[in-house]
Amino acid sequence: MQKNILRNGLISGIIVSATMLLTMNYYSHCEGDVNWTTSMLLGYASMLIAFSLIYVAIRNYRDRHNKGVISFGKAFQMGLFISLIASTMYVLSWLIFFYGFHPDFMDKYSAHEIATLQASGASPEAMAAKHKELTDMSRIYKNPLMNSLMTYAEILPVGLLVTLICSFILKRKN
Repeated sequence: MQKNILRNGLISGIIVSATMLLTMNYYSHCEGDVNWTTSMLLGYASMLIAFSLIYVAIRNYRDRHNKGVISFGKAFQMGLFISLIASTMYVLSWLIFFYGFHPDFMDKYSAHEIATLQASGASPEAMAAKHKELTDMSRIYKNPLMNSLMTYAEILPVGLLVTLICSFILKRKN
C-alpha cells in the first residue's frame, strides 16, 4: 500500500508542480496583460487530473492487493496521503519559484486587480479598499510560512474533495 501511495503521490505532485511551473514561467515572461482567469482554470484542471490518480491508487490497491475489498476509512487514508504528497510538492515548487525566480508576482497580480477594478468603474472607496487588501496580502505572502499555508489552502481542499468522492465510490465490503 505504501509503495502505491508514494508512486501515485509523486506522479500527482509532478503533474501539478510541472503545470504550475510551466504556466507561471510563461506568464512571468509574457508581454502585455496576463489572463489570470485562464491561468487559474488551467491550474485547477491540472489538480483534478493529478488527483485522478487517487482513484487509480485506491482501485489498484482494492482489486489487486486486498481481494476486492476496501473500507471507506482505508480508502480515505490512501487518498489523504497521496493528496499530502502532491500538495507538498506543489507548495515546495511554488516557494522555489516565488522566492527564487518571481518575487514580484504579487506586484503584478495587484496591478492587474487594480486595473480590472478601475476598468469596471469602481468608486474611489472601493479602489482604496482593494488596494489595502492587496497590500496586506502582499505583506503576508513575503512570510514563507504564511505563503506555504496559503498555497496549501489552494490545493489541499481539491485533493480532499477528490479523496472523499473516490473513497465513497470505491469502498466495498465483503
